[in-house]
Amino acid sequence: MITRYSRPDAVAIWSQETKYKIWFEIEAHAATKMAELGVIPKESAEAIWANGKDATFDADRIDEIERTTKHDVIAFLTHVAEIVGEEARFLHQGMTSSDVLDTCFAVQLARSTDLLLGGVDRVLAALETRAKEHKYTPTVGRSHGIHAEPVTFGLKLAGYHAEFQRAKRRLITAREEIATCAISGAVGTFANVDPAVEQYVADQMGLAVEPVSTQVIPRDRHAAYFAALGVVASSVERLAVEIRHLQRTEVLEAEEFFDKGQKGSSAMPHKRNPILTENLTGLARLVRSAVTPAMENVALWHERDISHSSVERGIGPDATIHLDFALHRLAGVIERLNVYPENMQKNLDRLGGLVFSQRVMLALTQAGVSREDAYAAVQENAMKVWRGEGAFIDFLKADARVTLPHDELEALFDLGYHTKNLDVIFERVFGKN
Repeated sequence: MITRYSRPDAVAIWSQETKYKIWFEIEAHAATKMAELGVIPKESAEAIWANGKDATFDADRIDEIERTTKHDVIAFLTHVAEIVGEEARFLHQGMTSSDVLDTCFAVQLARSTDLLLGGVDRVLAALETRAKEHKYTPTVGRSHGIHAEPVTFGLKLAGYHAEFQRAKRRLITAREEIATCAISGAVGTFANVDPAVEQYVADQMGLAVEPVSTQVIPRDRHAAYFAALGVVASSVERLAVEIRHLQRTEVLEAEEFFDKGQKGSSAMPHKRNPILTENLTGLARLVRSAVTPAMENVALWHERDISHSSVERGIGPDATIHLDFALHRLAGVIERLNVYPENMQKNLDRLGGLVFSQRVMLALTQAGVSREDAYAAVQENAMKVWRGEGAFIDFLKADARVTLPHDELEALFDLGYHTKNLDVIFERVFGKN
């Protein structure tokens, strides 16, 4: 995890302090239910809570113990015994390490997803505000990076809003899939721990019960989770790349905000670089880098091995913290984005009306010209404009193959024709006002 690209709330979820607090809660909740079932003394379960609930678990001390035990959960339980006292012998009855580790991981991923959903909501709010602000701001649509037909800047942003609505649904689904609890003991048979303990711990930790845990929670869940994060990161990058293109000097239709005192280059004082969206492109790559290892973690040996463990210690915090940061950075970029409608209009007009070529072709077909002949006539005149030989409308008027009256021909160059269905699209995306 790169601290430069992290927010404190996200980092806190993955701190040693938080992890050990969750570990204790899992163990203590299990003890509470075991006491209710008569497996351990009730007063022992009460003492565990009383002595441990407000304790600060010493990560350095746990590390010291682990250097001998070579086992993190045993080291933790040994340290808990130092705090709780002799009643700690009733902890971990019938449980295995993965019961604690996997359930804790589920809690951390679920909490991280709650933060991610908050970030997506901020992105959605920013996109909706700016999309409605620029609903009728004309700009050129591009395909293959080349001018195509007119759109509006608000329509562009509405499309990204729809995409982040899908991102939100993906995260909700991913959270639901990942938030499962396993307290089933060695190889998952519940031989030494009652299934009721698992249900109780799950309820207390805000999780669902894992139907079958073979000592570990099946890693197809985690693969799906990190894949969802990868898709959301790709949506972040797609919008970031769009802004980066629009900020190019030759385009300059939109631009990241540039604060007073900000410097763009150590060498060239004039520079205003799209550094935030370039960062977002890089962060998206980092998040996606977790996807393949998560997929490879699915195929564990038999009921369990730990080949997944070292991977998840890295990708869990890395992917969630970086995506959390990226979403809030993206929201900030959109909220403060400089938009230049005059440059959009200037660029729209650069090809002298060529963006209306399809409408001219269709009008000719409706007037009785074959599609092939109409296409040829319009294209030949368009190529003259590409070569800088004159204005599109003038060439069309002078071409005998273009049989439309001049006033009808001029009417085809109406920008409003391309925006007439905006209300339909906006209602699909944002609902009725």
